Amino acid sequence: MDWVRHKASEREFDGFAAGSWEPLLRTGYLMTGDAGDAEDLVQETLLKVARRWNRVRSMDHPAAYARRVLINLVLHNTDRRSRRRAELWPQDDGTETADENAARALRQVDDLAEIRWALGTLPARQRAVLVLRYWADLPVTEVAEILGCSEGTVTSTASRAAAHLAETLARSELPAARTCRSASMKGNA
Repeated sequence: MDWVRHKASEREFDGFAAGSWEPLLRTGYLMTGDAGDAEDLVQETLLKVARRWNRVRSMDHPAAYARRVLINLVLHNTDRRSRRRAELWPQDDGTETADENAARALRQVDDLAEIRWALGTLPARQRAVLVLRYWADLPVTEVAEILGCSEGTVTSTASRAAAHLAETLARSELPAARTCRSASMKGNA
């Protein structure tokens, strides 16, 4: 009988993982700006959730728990990941992804390239607040709970981050867009 329950629990987790993959991947991608890092983070997140699945599955919102794990992984490993990427791999232009499911999920946010670029200029905590608050559309209370801070901190951080984002977007253009625009202007001259 335990074997039957174990198999049912395993199928339940597989369904949860399949349904959570794309939203977690989008959040991870917005947080890191790198498809490979986002995939790694989602895998780490789902591994942590799987280890605690018997407890997680009885929660009211298991997806919220998984998102919190993902955000914590990003916040606690930002320096390590960027250092590893700089040391081990040449910069990827982002044109290829190993996983077609990941590519499909990431295409949904491709229209936001300029905002993603500007998000990458923010410190990890400010980026987390904006992603959770405005992309994941979570209430201030839930963002505060995920990040382990007060609601006032979320509000003030969101305000500072939005101002920084607006300033960055106003004074700079997306590097690729600037190159394309100057090339098209030369063609019109």
